[in-house]
Amino acid sequence: MSIYKKLRVKNELARDILAEFLGTFVLVSFAIGASCQYVLTRQTLASFLTLNFANGLGLVFGIYTAGGISGASLNPAATIALCMHGLIEWYKWPFYTIAELAGAFLAAAVQYGVNYDMLNAYDGGNRTTVGPTATAYVFSTFPNPDVSTLNCFFDQVWGTFVLLACTFAIVDKRNFMPIDKGLLPLSLGSIVFAIGTCWAGNCGYALNPARDLGPRIFTAIAGWGIEPFSHRNYNWFWVPIAGPCVGAILAYFVYMLFIELHWEPEEGEEKVETINVVNHHEKIHNHEMQGVNNPAFVGSDGKHFH
Repeated sequence: MSIYKKLRVKNELARDILAEFLGTFVLVSFAIGASCQYVLTRQTLASFLTLNFANGLGLVFGIYTAGGISGASLNPAATIALCMHGLIEWYKWPFYTIAELAGAFLAAAVQYGVNYDMLNAYDGGNRTTVGPTATAYVFSTFPNPDVSTLNCFFDQVWGTFVLLACTFAIVDKRNFMPIDKGLLPLSLGSIVFAIGTCWAGNCGYALNPARDLGPRIFTAIAGWGIEPFSHRNYNWFWVPIAGPCVGAILAYFVYMLFIELHWEPEEGEEKVETINVVNHHEKIHNHEMQGVNNPAFVGSDGKHFH
């Protein structure tokens, strides 16, 4: 038993990084695995509906994996919105982002190995980004040829706006937040499923810079060359990075301005605040959206983000 005590990481930030890494690895493994089965079997073992189910469930299980430690952002764009709300401290954002990118990269590498023979059978070992046997889009998103880059950018802004606005609504304790914390991941995963069934036609639904960029980097070094980045003369790869960040920021402001700022104060409250500064050395997060005792955003040591 002593060896487990020695292996236990005591630093809060380090624990958060490990959790975000593994949670994102789970999320992206489901997403890429579903894409491989859909594309490489030529839709004989999967449909686009099952692909959407897998993406939604990937988020569910990613949150179940990391939620008790880091809160399971699993998405740099979502982390920005949570930082703006005060639920995650800003200094953690770059660490979360690196961990999420690494988790997504590793997920792509593992799924490449798991599906290696099917990939070769499908494309004959000729890794391409466009064409009848293109396989780069199994790992990261690419635009519909009939849709402009600008249209795709707004698509990603919109999709991530929906994702984060619905997330804020679900975890708002004064709205219809699930009573049982175990239902939160299911509720959040259902948003991704719904987005996939509604708005995947333009350019897929990355909604997550790490989920798209991590696998894109992997494909660039695993045989696809520079094409995953040079597609459309380098006027594509930035869209699933910038669009989700803009959408997440917009979702925060819209939900705050239209919903959260207008709740009546609860008994004993003078005003709704995200952060109370109680002295010069300590900050206590109220977690107005989660509720003080919601374990979904509480660390394994019983502490909230601080």
